[in-house]
Amino acid sequence: MDQNASHAAAADGVPDDDDVQLAALGFTSEFKRDMSPWANFSLGFTYLSPVVGIYTVFAIALAAAGPPMFWSLLIAGAGQLLVALIFGEVVAQFPVAGGVYPWARRLWGRKWAWMTGWVYLFALLASIAGVAYGAGPFVAGAFGFAPTSTTTIVCALAVLTLATIANFGGTKILGYIAIFGFSAELLGAVVVGAWLLLTERHHGLDVLFNSFGAEGSHSFLYAFLAASLIGVFQYYGFEACGDVAEEVRNPGVQIPKSMRRTIYIGGAAATFVCLCLILSVVDFGAVISGADPDPVSTVLARAFGPVGSKLVLGVVLISFVSCALSLQAAASRLVYSYARDEMIVGSRKLSRFDQRRAIPPYALLLAAVIPGLLIIGSAMSADALAKLISFGAIGIYIAFQMVVFAALRARLKGWVPNGRYRLGRWALPVNIAALVYGLAAIVNIGWPRTPEASWYDNFIVVLLSVGVIGSGLLYMGIARSHNNGTAPYGDAIPARAVPEPEAAAPLAHPETTGAGDAH
Repeated sequence: MDQNASHAAAADGVPDDDDVQLAALGFTSEFKRDMSPWANFSLGFTYLSPVVGIYTVFAIALAAAGPPMFWSLLIAGAGQLLVALIFGEVVAQFPVAGGVYPWARRLWGRKWAWMTGWVYLFALLASIAGVAYGAGPFVAGAFGFAPTSTTTIVCALAVLTLATIANFGGTKILGYIAIFGFSAELLGAVVVGAWLLLTERHHGLDVLFNSFGAEGSHSFLYAFLAASLIGVFQYYGFEACGDVAEEVRNPGVQIPKSMRRTIYIGGAAATFVCLCLILSVVDFGAVISGADPDPVSTVLARAFGPVGSKLVLGVVLISFVSCALSLQAAASRLVYSYARDEMIVGSRKLSRFDQRRAIPPYALLLAAVIPGLLIIGSAMSADALAKLISFGAIGIYIAFQMVVFAALRARLKGWVPNGRYRLGRWALPVNIAALVYGLAAIVNIGWPRTPEASWYDNFIVVLLSVGVIGSGLLYMGIARSHNNGTAPYGDAIPARAVPEPEAAAPLAHPETTGAGDAH
């Protein structure tokens, strides 16, 4: 059935193919399928956000390893494309709102899914706070006041409030703003980058192989791995296309396509922006030494002047708000999916659904309040931005790899994807390569690199990760919320063949036994 026929069937009260598939998976959706394929891709693009990803971490990465940090974007892009291909197979078979949590539930079981959702939720909330916090200096630049820790926090809360108001407008508004954000960001990235290349290019491509001594007393590999945070932070967001799977028509085809486009187009834009900025920095030594702590603002002010740079900053701020909006939408759908399965305290409230606006309001409110508290709490921490970004990145990578590992386990136990997007004979090698890349990235993000700092500050990312996982295990052990609800689980793996009836007890269906929790 094509999309027009699906619309007609829905209008006549006849279930369309999407509803039939969802019903077969055990759900009747309350969401409206109002999000176009273009809006779905735009949601992933604005979540990945090349402008936000590059502008936020550019100074940190350039100071750590110099211009060769550029190459980490290509490495991370290739690695995350492998993950996106696996996610495409999974969402095509299980197009359920909430992303990694329902995917892990169907691939493995309730306990694994519960922990996957728990880690992903905290990572998303930290990422929302990190994006809003990262907007602070650009708000200050746009409105002409000095960025301080206090003004950054106030500006971050303002960005978070704008994103929340927009999200409360409903799915259609979310789609429109995502498309507008995508258009503004892509146009801004191309125009700004082209202008910098034409008027402010001070170096040739050879600088991409010159660290300018950024590694100091360390090896260059050590410095490059530290700087690769820019690549790691850049390449997630494609999963947001699947977080809203119940709001897109023909999700088994459209969402895998949107995920891949997010990597291709978002990655190309991010790489172009990063290259243009690197070639426009006059003095790499000043950035490395800390004399120029904000090279992006320095480059933009010199290239566009006081008026032009404010216009550019306006586009940058649109990108930050759009990114926060997309992150918040993903987080709210995860919370709603969690609560719909009665997997978390407050499920009755958090699973409430506003039929008029087609949003889960309390889940959305949670995705605003907790990031707001994290932003306020950042006043007590030095380098709050780097810590929020690092924890958000490692948490999302852990959740991603829990799904990738669950997919590999299911595949080895006999799972053969039957959705409308399949990798065929490439599935197993791609799955293994995605897992190897993800585990290496997790180790790299969590590696302590500030021995001069207090031990707890040096290990802050690892400690936060252990704290989230530990608290999740404790919560799960005490509340046993993973046992609640009747949603299916572990059904990706085929049931074992039943012996002849005379010797065999009846074999329950994995949707009700929780066969996926046996290990």
